[in-house]
Amino acid sequence: FTNQPNNIILVADDEPNDRLLIKEAFENSEWQNPLHFVEDGVELLDYLFRRDKYANLAEEPLPNLILLDLNMPRKNGLEALEEIKSDAVLKHIPVIVFTDSKAEEDTLRSCNLGINSFITKPVSFQLLLDLTRILNKYWLEPLQSSC
Repeated sequence: FTNQPNNIILVADDEPNDRLLIKEAFENSEWQNPLHFVEDGVELLDYLFRRDKYANLAEEPLPNLILLDLNMPRKNGLEALEEIKSDAVLKHIPVIVFTDSKAEEDTLRSCNLGINSFITKPVSFQLLLDLTRILNKYWLEPLQSSC
């Protein structure tokens, strides 16, 4: 998973200001790939399963990474995560919970459902920028190790 044009990050977050800040932070961290946004768990699953307004994406690649807010309308992040991780194709997409929640119950349930990481949203843009750089380094640059 490298910073090449075919790599996609999908962000599921209902808060417009958070989506804007995430977009700006990735742009400032020199992320040059598509960054797609959905606003709730229903839209997230429609995007992933290529339903309704996302049916036209049927031939497009699935995202390589999902940033998932937990507190969203219609279908929350945990409900969407459960569906993602129970699907044979989607369960392989890394999911990072990216939320305001600090509840231990949310962390435990997310981990039990198979997330790759749980991150509490930073309180400043600088911290968000630092985080996007770390995400880029950890998830998006080629691995430099062998088994």
